[in-house]
Amino acid sequence: MYFHHSFMMATTNIGCQRAFIVGVGMTKFEKPKSKHWDYPDMARQAGQDALTDAGIAYEAVQAVVASYCYGEPTSGQRAVYELGLTGVPVFNVNNNCSSGSSALMLARRLVQSGIEDCVLALGFEKMEGGLSERYHDRISPVDRHMQHMVDLGADPGVIQPTMNKMTSDVIKLFAYAAREYMNLHPQLTVNDLARIANKNRVQGENNPKASFQKAPDVNSIATKAMLCYPITFGMSAATADGSAAAVVCSERFLKKHGLETKAVEILSQHMVTDLPSSFKSSFRDLCGYTMAKQAAQRCFEETHLSPQDVQVFEVHDCFSCNELFMYEALQCAPEGCGLDLLNNSTWRSNTQGGKLLYLGNKWVFNPSGGLESKGHPIGATGLGQCAELVWQLRGEAGKRQVEGARIGMQHNFGIGGAAVVTMYKKYEVAAKL
Repeated sequence: MYFHHSFMMATTNIGCQRAFIVGVGMTKFEKPKSKHWDYPDMARQAGQDALTDAGIAYEAVQAVVASYCYGEPTSGQRAVYELGLTGVPVFNVNNNCSSGSSALMLARRLVQSGIEDCVLALGFEKMEGGLSERYHDRISPVDRHMQHMVDLGADPGVIQPTMNKMTSDVIKLFAYAAREYMNLHPQLTVNDLARIANKNRVQGENNPKASFQKAPDVNSIATKAMLCYPITFGMSAATADGSAAAVVCSERFLKKHGLETKAVEILSQHMVTDLPSSFKSSFRDLCGYTMAKQAAQRCFEETHLSPQDVQVFEVHDCFSCNELFMYEALQCAPEGCGLDLLNNSTWRSNTQGGKLLYLGNKWVFNPSGGLESKGHPIGATGLGQCAELVWQLRGEAGKRQVEGARIGMQHNFGIGGAAVVTMYKKYEVAAKL
C-alpha cells in the first residue's frame, strides 16, 4: 500500500515542474568540409560553452539528449564523452531538421517529470554536403511525402543533373508550396521572397557564428542561380557543420546554484507530427504549415498569451518562402496577409549599432540571420535557434539585440515530419505569469 501511494504521488507530479535554460553554447556554423574537425570536436566546444555559461561542471548533469542525423548509432555518447565519463543516461534523437528542438523537448520533459534536475541537450552535425539518404534497400521515411508531392502535380524529375534526389525533392517541395501560395495570392513576387532572404542576410552580418556574414542585395538574390521557380540559391539555407547546446534544469536546481540571472523559462513547447491535411490537396500542408499552426495555437492556449505578447521569433527559414508561411501560421498575420506584414515594416537601429527589420512595426524575425545566414547543420539547428532566443531575452545579443525583448518564440520543422514550436520568457518576469 505504501508503494502504491508513493507511485501515485509521483505520477500526479509529472509535468508540474517548471523547466529553465541556464546555459547555452554554439560553435560557428561552417560550410561542410571547410574546416578540419569532427563531430566530437564540435560537441565539445558547444557543450563546454553551455556548461561554462551556466557556471556548472559536467558532473552536475544528470542526463543528456543528443541530436544528429548524419551519423552512426550512439554518436551522442561519443560526442558527450568529450565532456566527461560520468555514466549518465544518453538518449539519441533523430527527427530530421527538427532534431535539435526534439532534443530540447525531451530534456525539458525529463526535468518536468522530476526524475532529473539538470539535463544537457546537445545537437551536432557533420554534413556530407547536401541532403542525402544512405539506405536504399528499404522504404524511405519521406517516401510518402515525396510521392504525394508528385501526385499533387510536381515534376518527378531531378531539378538539376548534378543534384542528388533528396536535395532536389526538398527544394521542389517548398518551391511548389511557394507556387501554390502565389497562385492564391498573385500579389506575391519572386522579388518579395528575395526581400525576406535579404533581410535575414543583413541581420546575419552581425552574427559572428553565421556561415554567411555578407548580404547580397535583393536583385542578386532574386535573379541569380534559380534552383526551382521561385526559389533561388540566395533564398535557401545552405547545409553546414556545427553544434549547439542548452543546459535545462528545474527551479530547485537554478536556485541552489544561484542561476536566477541566467535563467530563461521554457513557457510552452509543442510538437505536431503529420496530420490528415498533410496528405490532401496542399503543398504547404505537406511541408508543415498546418502542423506549425496547431503547435503555435497550443502554445498560445497553454500560456494565455498571443502573438502580441511576443517580441522576437526564430523560425525555420530553410527557404525564404517558409518564413513567409510562418508569419501566418504563428498568427502574426491573417491567412494570405503575410506580404502585408512584410510591406508594413521598418528598419531600426539598436543601441549597439545593429540594424533590424521590425515586421508590422512590432516583431523581429530571425535576428540571428536565420538558417539562410547561419547555415543549417541539421541536428544542431533547433538548439542554435534556442541559443539565439536565450541571448536575446537576457539582453546579450549585441548588434542583433531586439531591445525590450521579453518573450521569444521558436519554430523548427523536419520533413517526415515534425513541427516544434517553443515559447520562452526570462525568469524574473516569468514568475509573474
